[in-house]
Amino acid sequence: MSVNVFAFNSTILSALEASLSPERMATYIAAAKGDREKAMRLYAWNTSASAAFYGPIQGLEVAVRNAMHRELSAVYGTDWYDNPHCRLDAGAVNRVANTKTDLGREKYAVDPPHVVATLAFGFWVSLLGRGGYMGGVERVRANYDMTVWRPALHRAFPHVRKARADIHRPLDYLRTFRNRIAHHEPIFGRHLAADYASILEVAGWVCPSTRDWIDHHSRVADVLALEKDSDALRF
Repeated sequence: MSVNVFAFNSTILSALEASLSPERMATYIAAAKGDREKAMRLYAWNTSASAAFYGPIQGLEVAVRNAMHRELSAVYGTDWYDNPHCRLDAGAVNRVANTKTDLGREKYAVDPPHVVATLAFGFWVSLLGRGGYMGGVERVRANYDMTVWRPALHRAFPHVRKARADIHRPLDYLRTFRNRIAHHEPIFGRHLAADYASILEVAGWVCPSTRDWIDHHSRVADVLALEKDSDALRF
């Protein structure tokens, strides 16, 4: 199959570097050992890889947050994030408050479906951590093992038997990966096959059918195969 290759010259390369910023391109130029054209093709491949990961990460994020919301609702009610017995730390309380403010400002209903859908992935991952300090002057730490993990959240991952910390660790790693993609940062230097395997593994802890659905519709394998091809950077 013929490849539609974008034609570069020094003028185009200089214009693109100025548009994308020399600081952003420096990472790619260094990886390409100073070859500016190869650096631009690497940048395009990085963009394609980031786009391919968007769907699997989205599937994982939605599955995790809905499972966590379901189990917390069963124990503390659908507005569990306002239930004082949940004992969320100050950071989580502030995130919920800011989410409600943003929803109200945008004229959305400030109800559990909207709050849950709007809270960032980092919020949900943080609930699998130990818990930080709560509000007030006494500097008391939340104890998420006792207030959210044991009563509820362990049931959000019914297809694996792991401690809270062992669930938190890969999800927190994938959170940083997600954020790199969201902020258009380089991911080409990562072990992307391992990142994808981790997405599928964690999704399977929540729901094997969802994991299989994510994998079936994913373009990650095709994009990663380009990396091994001699024409991988011929964008």
